[in-house]
Amino acid sequence: MPEWKIPLYKIYTDDEDLNLVTKIIKRGNRWAIGPEVEQFENAIKNYVGSDYCLTLNSGTSALHASLLAYELGKGAEIIVPSFTFISTVNSVLFVDAIPTFAEIEETNLGLDPELIQARISSRTKAIIPMDCGGLPCKIFEIKKQIEDAGLILIEDAAEALGSSVKGTKVGSNADATIFSFTGNKVLTTGEGGAITTNSREIYEKIKLIRSHGRIDKINYFNNPHESNYQGVGYNWRMSTITACLGITQLEKLDKIIKMRQEHANFLSERLSKHSQIQVPKGNTEYIHIYQMYTIRLPNKIIRDKLHSHLLADGIFSKVYFYPIHLTDFYKKKFGTKLGNLPVTEKIADQVLTLPIYPNMTTEEKNLLVESIDMFFEKLE
Repeated sequence: MPEWKIPLYKIYTDDEDLNLVTKIIKRGNRWAIGPEVEQFENAIKNYVGSDYCLTLNSGTSALHASLLAYELGKGAEIIVPSFTFISTVNSVLFVDAIPTFAEIEETNLGLDPELIQARISSRTKAIIPMDCGGLPCKIFEIKKQIEDAGLILIEDAAEALGSSVKGTKVGSNADATIFSFTGNKVLTTGEGGAITTNSREIYEKIKLIRSHGRIDKINYFNNPHESNYQGVGYNWRMSTITACLGITQLEKLDKIIKMRQEHANFLSERLSKHSQIQVPKGNTEYIHIYQMYTIRLPNKIIRDKLHSHLLADGIFSKVYFYPIHLTDFYKKKFGTKLGNLPVTEKIADQVLTLPIYPNMTTEEKNLLVESIDMFFEKLE
């Protein structure tokens, strides 16, 4: 593994994280299904303003469980973006449903509300918009476009816990919303995920799905009697130690977001002098938490050259995202091809994600900016 002068991300941690995890380790029991799991769930639902929250072992499991809970299966068509992480679309295949790729818009890089109705057929049952890099999609416009069709709205907010849309927190506006807590997220527990919803029925179903289809009135590991199994389920629970990290990370989430926003403002101010760079930005209606700091370049040639330049300089950068409909698997399975989603394909050729993390130093930010400055000086 190379030693990067500036990595793409670093996890922000302090003694609170260490102390609570150490407390649970020393407790010597309830490392699974401990009370801290429910404590973390309650903290999330209170933070986003939803009625219910369940934690799982990953954002991918959360997506899979949501689709199962809504009984979306064989033959159902589900509208998805191609400009997203692979699990958004793979989760549709997990339940033997059919992904219908739809176009994104260029402002927030989420599904384009104006183009959704054209993708709805008699078999369309749900839609999964994605919040890209910490910038919310146009969720209210999307809801308006699908209300007459009665589609289930599952928001993939894996990258967006803490962001808000028109004064409402992401996690409170869809039928169900999923979050990810993997290592590069704004709130991270290493691995982990969560689902928020206002539906008691979906909440109860996911409780069964994530834990072997079992109803537990008391902790399974403290139950000397036979368990009651109501159906097929999976082992998708979050561990107690993981939940403890979630509790302490959530307590400082707003502080972490503010630090990221300040770094983003610094980078944007310095990089905006280059006419060939379009910097990321939210606004007062769409609050950007900068889980990723993604710039756009004029074309793939310049983007790829800058990418190579930064890597050679010891600065980690990465393309998020390559279009899923152009991956070998999806081209072979569904016959998708170049030209199906021109806006998605154009943006995917332009984007480059640069390093950003809460404790990024001024020296690191200057080094990043100076490396990009040098690239454009040579390019001219």
